[in-house]
Amino acid sequence: MTPEAFNSGEPVPVIAAGGTVTLVEGSTFCLSDTSGDIRPGTSHGLFFRDARLLSRWELRLDGQTPHPLSVQSPEAFAAQFVLRRNPKPGQADSTLLLVRERLVGDGLRETITLRNLGRENTVATLTLHVDADFSDLFAVKEGRPAHGGADATVAGSELLLRDRDDGSRGLSVSATADPLAAPGVLNWRVIVPARGEWSTEIVVQPTVGNRRVRPQFDRGEEVESSGPARKIRAWRDVSTAVTAEHPVLTQVLHRTESDLGALQIHDSAQDGRPFVAAGAPWFMTLFGRDSLLTAWMALPLDVGLALGTLETLAELQGRRVDPLTEEEPGRILHELRLGPDSDQVLGGSHYYGTVDATPLFVMLLAECWRWGADETGVRALLPAADAALTWLERYGDRDGDGFVEYRRATDRGLLNQGWKDSFDGINDAAGRLATTPIALCEVQGYAYAAWLARAELAEAFNDPATAGRCRERAETLRARFAEMFWLPDKGWYAVALDGRKQPVDSLTSNSAHCLWSGIATDEQAAVLVERLSGSEMDSGFGLRTLSSAMGAYNPMSYHNGSVWPHDTAIAVAGLLRYAHLPGAVDLAQRLATGLLDAAASFGGRLPELFCGFSRTEFSPPIPYPTSCSPQAWASAAPLLLVRSFLGLEPHVPQRKLTVRPHLPAQWGRLSLTDLRLGGVTVHVEADRETAKVTGLPDGWQLDGAD
Repeated sequence: MTPEAFNSGEPVPVIAAGGTVTLVEGSTFCLSDTSGDIRPGTSHGLFFRDARLLSRWELRLDGQTPHPLSVQSPEAFAAQFVLRRNPKPGQADSTLLLVRERLVGDGLRETITLRNLGRENTVATLTLHVDADFSDLFAVKEGRPAHGGADATVAGSELLLRDRDDGSRGLSVSATADPLAAPGVLNWRVIVPARGEWSTEIVVQPTVGNRRVRPQFDRGEEVESSGPARKIRAWRDVSTAVTAEHPVLTQVLHRTESDLGALQIHDSAQDGRPFVAAGAPWFMTLFGRDSLLTAWMALPLDVGLALGTLETLAELQGRRVDPLTEEEPGRILHELRLGPDSDQVLGGSHYYGTVDATPLFVMLLAECWRWGADETGVRALLPAADAALTWLERYGDRDGDGFVEYRRATDRGLLNQGWKDSFDGINDAAGRLATTPIALCEVQGYAYAAWLARAELAEAFNDPATAGRCRERAETLRARFAEMFWLPDKGWYAVALDGRKQPVDSLTSNSAHCLWSGIATDEQAAVLVERLSGSEMDSGFGLRTLSSAMGAYNPMSYHNGSVWPHDTAIAVAGLLRYAHLPGAVDLAQRLATGLLDAAASFGGRLPELFCGFSRTEFSPPIPYPTSCSPQAWASAAPLLLVRSFLGLEPHVPQRKLTVRPHLPAQWGRLSLTDLRLGGVTVHVEADRETAKVTGLPDGWQLDGAD
């Protein structure tokens, strides 16, 4: 097959579980059915800044719901719904095609086109029903009663809807082709000529603080010229081009790039500084853990995203002790919310209840420095990194035992504050819930890597005293971890130590994160690789979050037996870090192959998670019903697979590049073109266990490649 760059893929259908179509651009997203309708009484809607604007957007043709034929999504922010008029009684065919072309970006634009394929003129009546409820995002997610609703008025041919509870918020709906407007309804009665067509363009524009928000598109503008399209082109212009012979990998990487571009939010107050939102539909905002891990995975595409994420989180870093929001000095934010009920969600609009974002912040700072981030920007973030490490010692280690624990400050906070943050996410082999304070195994690994990261930065910036202290702290933690968390009679790390410092002894994917961070010793890692290789953990489509032999195992659960693509990708990266151990590469390749097979069944877009049933029982994999899609770290997971199998480890300050490939055989040839490493641009081409690098300047050291 001819290799294809993933920035030139064809439109593909992208439909989530339950037949929901999701479009996203920054802080705007739209959920609808496969007809393009937003149905009242569902979680559908047009959402903007954590609030639902449109709660109804239903199109009727001659009083009936048109018959859907297909949905095509060329990019994450645009879709084309193809429908037809229902055939007349006794007839199988229809001669009237209806196409809805939708674009989102600080508003919504929809172009409706009727095409008459018959030999006679036809009369058609179009009716668009519109309503808004301005409900908070979480109220919609949880199915709580709708907000106060909207007052609808008509100004000429324009519909105006205003929030009954907050009159400064609203939206306008305007259309071409002179509709007959009434409160909540736009009507057209038209004659479509034989072999001809008729169209109208409808624009939905939000109002915030009594001011209309400027959409990212103009009337009559081609999608390719719109703001969202310009943004994705700019992202592609600075991104590395990845080329693959493997057709599914090509499709998945195309969707990865499109989704990561659409999930980016640019801070207009900071010269457009980017960070990535966690995912649609429920997490279109800054999330500490999710945004940091996504930026890490996306480093081969763009280092600037990592630096922008770090700078944004540093500005929001904890400054004081506040039990309500769980803010503490040096702590990195968990999530930021802007909706009308944000003060009533968790700890408020700025919530800090996460235990892992803080060490991940320090890890990413050193990693993006290695990848060539601007040294001035990295140096400017050192105080934030030091504050984060101080938090690990003072607030994270609550009892002074050297481990980082969590316990929520009030009953409003998250009970579990690692990445498995559901209430039942941490349990022992018998299925009993762990008691707080809880010290998670992967968090100790992140802390270990954070101390080493800060030591490396200190050495580079001529601060040997800090470097020595941080290295000593890391080695002490590693030794204590091996002693307290390893379960020699089982062959894996306890998922956590509970409030009594007793090991929580379930076999989970968390252990694989300990390979990724490097805290695992070779001796323990060799046994762990064998345990992770069993059918209890390997579903055939990726690594289960919890072994099927454990008491709490449920393949349909959120965290106790499901498969999360980002989690499997981190496990693969960890296995390849220990590639010298028997079975590590084989398991990594098997997990990655299963994950790509799963991606193919989801139209090339990996969802947040899917059910963990065995591949021998159900194939393709069973979707998880409320999974986010697109979701940032799921979208970025294929990039981590590519980087890990290439063994791609740059160190720009040391003018060094390592490439040690272990590509799965079915991937064929893989190329990275215009890989930017600081001021250097190189090209990498690999096949199986050989690689070639071109463009590397004199004076650079190349390890592992031809």
